[in-house]
Amino acid sequence: MNALELIGLRAGYGSIEVLHGVSLVVPAATVVALLGPNGAGKSTLLKVASGTIATTDGCLHVGGVHVNGADAAALAQAGVCRIPEGRGIFPNLTVAENLRMWTGVGDLRPAEVAERTFGRFPRLGERRAQLAGTLSGGEQQMLAMSRSLVVDPAVLLLDEISMGLAPIIVAELYELVGTLAQQGIAILLVEQFAQTALAVADSAVILSQGRVTRTGTPAEVEEHLAAAYLGGAA
Repeated sequence: MNALELIGLRAGYGSIEVLHGVSLVVPAATVVALLGPNGAGKSTLLKVASGTIATTDGCLHVGGVHVNGADAAALAQAGVCRIPEGRGIFPNLTVAENLRMWTGVGDLRPAEVAERTFGRFPRLGERRAQLAGTLSGGEQQMLAMSRSLVVDPAVLLLDEISMGLAPIIVAELYELVGTLAQQGIAILLVEQFAQTALAVADSAVILSQGRVTRTGTPAEVEEHLAAAYLGGAA
């Protein structure tokens, strides 16, 4: 079954249409890399998929269920979680206090949230008493990801999780991405470093000027990346 399916989606901001009939699927327990140049509409697509921006045409399905018009809260309830750029943590609270805030997201008790988080991110366990705003960039990204993982999402939308991070931390985060897919979570990720995304992806999509120009395996899509980023669609 497809965990997430977009069919002929059109969306944008006011009178400016950004997505022009986009179709793609994210099967359960797979990683799909969404690639393309700046301004292609990648982040807009993730906002549509998470209910932050409404569609003007087309269909959005989650787990085979038509969810057009559902807002972000309803889609989160349906199992769609988005981790945007900027991380969205509480910098003036400790790691442990941030995790207590996450208990309002799902049905887990604070101790269960902490146990689940520190199991996936041991480094956060070592920093539990530290203010989140003083964590490294990678640790802040881990903390942000922990919020979505508390609810065992069916679909995880990742937007540039490597932004500003050291390569060794990026490798660690993407190792987790692969593990999450193996655990059954469908992942649609936008990543500025195409090779990093392709290394963990099961399939890939190139988006250019709001349209899908190529889909396929990572190897098939990689052949067309240079043209896409230079403005072509070969």
